[in-house]
Amino acid sequence: MRHSFSILLGILLSVCSSLPSSAQEVKRGELFDQANYAMFIHWGLYSQLAGEWNQETKYGASEWILRTANINPDEYMAEAKHFNPTDFDARSIVQLAKDAGMRYIIITSKHHDGFAMYHSKVNSFNIVDATPFGRDPMKELADACHEMGVGFGFYYSQYQDWTCPGGGRGPRVNKELNPVSFDEYFRTKCVPQVEEITRNYGDIELIWFDTPGNMGRKYAEELVDIVHRNQPKALVSSRVGHNLGDYTTMGDMEVPTFKIPGLWETVDTTNDSWGFSKCDNNWKSAKQILSNLIATVARGGTYMLNIGPDGKGNVPEAAQRALRSAGKWIKQYPQVIYGAKPSPFTHALPWGDMVQQENKLFLAVYDWPNTGRLYIPGLRTPIISARLLDGTKGKKLSFSTEDGWTVMHIPGIQPDKLVSVIELTMKDEDIVVDDTPGIDPQNGMNNLSTLYAKAEGTEIKINKWMDKFGEWKQTHAAKNLRGAKLVWTVDFKEAGYYHIQAGLKGNERVAIRLDSDEGEHVLNQRLADSTYDMRPIGWIKIHKPGKHTLTLTTPNGCRPETEVNCLSITPVLEP
Repeated sequence: MRHSFSILLGILLSVCSSLPSSAQEVKRGELFDQANYAMFIHWGLYSQLAGEWNQETKYGASEWILRTANINPDEYMAEAKHFNPTDFDARSIVQLAKDAGMRYIIITSKHHDGFAMYHSKVNSFNIVDATPFGRDPMKELADACHEMGVGFGFYYSQYQDWTCPGGGRGPRVNKELNPVSFDEYFRTKCVPQVEEITRNYGDIELIWFDTPGNMGRKYAEELVDIVHRNQPKALVSSRVGHNLGDYTTMGDMEVPTFKIPGLWETVDTTNDSWGFSKCDNNWKSAKQILSNLIATVARGGTYMLNIGPDGKGNVPEAAQRALRSAGKWIKQYPQVIYGAKPSPFTHALPWGDMVQQENKLFLAVYDWPNTGRLYIPGLRTPIISARLLDGTKGKKLSFSTEDGWTVMHIPGIQPDKLVSVIELTMKDEDIVVDDTPGIDPQNGMNNLSTLYAKAEGTEIKINKWMDKFGEWKQTHAAKNLRGAKLVWTVDFKEAGYYHIQAGLKGNERVAIRLDSDEGEHVLNQRLADSTYDMRPIGWIKIHKPGKHTLTLTTPNGCRPETEVNCLSITPVLEP
């Protein structure tokens, strides 16, 4: 009875776009929730400039070059007459997404520069009317996606528009020098263009708004209503502002280290810039892509990875190679990505990560032990069987339990040069774990975040910065450490000596002391400089295996700006 009603409701939703948004959410986000992997594309007029202006290189995010190079908006708009991406081939880009294992594509219909990459009837600063190209590549891409079974959606910069009078951070007056308000920009350009992209390109998976700035709530509400009215199945990203999105988008390039509830995504890019830049060849390898993707899925999210085609419409060859290599791996192990649920652990494990499908756990092993033993801490639900996957039936593995740790008996040679996969069939789908971070007797625990510490006399907060413009980094750190304590509870599989390092940032020499609950301590002074660097503190002895507390203090005090973001605990291996 309930099942029949759900089917009927789905049919009604597909034909009745005027239904309330709460009813439409029955089908909304289905692909987003199951696919877990998508392609982001930043492509626009800035792609032609490729990070250079007047023969000067502007490092970082090339799509911001109008601002970083302080280009006059009229000069920037004049560049459109040279933009002619004759190599653009929609089907080849969709095929690249499919080869990479990505299930939908989101592309910039209008970025902050105000240039529309589709044929907008409400503003002539677009790729059809302002360039010699004269084609609508968004129409070609949407058609190719629909034909080839790939989801499609748009990015749209709703607040910032640097070339349109009234737009956020744009000109304040028009050509007649009359003042133009944001409301006028919103009514005459933003709203009509959002109507265009949600009406004229077939079914859309989501609209990815960006940088809401100080845009009022009423504007965000209107945009959400337009999307849901015109595209009942489409999601709206949280960057529409005012907590009105259908799901959460993390910060740029932020791969979370802790499990997050609800629908969310992280956005990353294949190198350091989002748009094409001549000087940016810092490409992610296939293994880097896979580790970020799996880590995101294991924390409960979707990974959307960006490419930046050049001014002719070509995707850089290095990016294609890495994406296709990762895609071959995904084709062999699709159960690790598609429809996968997060790991029962909130955090990654020393050798890699895991995801869940019903009563199966899939262990993604990045660092394969050559000892023939792989350790899993805190797994309390019994294992029925284990096998090493190789794309066919796989090889059966034996396992045992030691002091509450599961020990997998594995081949000494890594089976897959990218990421090896072990499948565990569990007794129950409701998998129980002890989430205490485990100190692996072979690998230890690198980068044990302050997120897992109890803070006394200080707070742990996320800290974000850019290595260069647009290349975001982030970490959780504690500062104001004078008189404060950070206490980690960890599980040691084996007794012995362990090498302790601390991630420090600041501008002074600081004494770091670490005390164990067994009465042992290690004390050293290290230089904390302008970046989070691992600084060796020394060896500490663990007398008995099991759970212990480690307490970090600064016995001589330190400046308020000195920070600690993690510990590294590595076994001192002896023959």
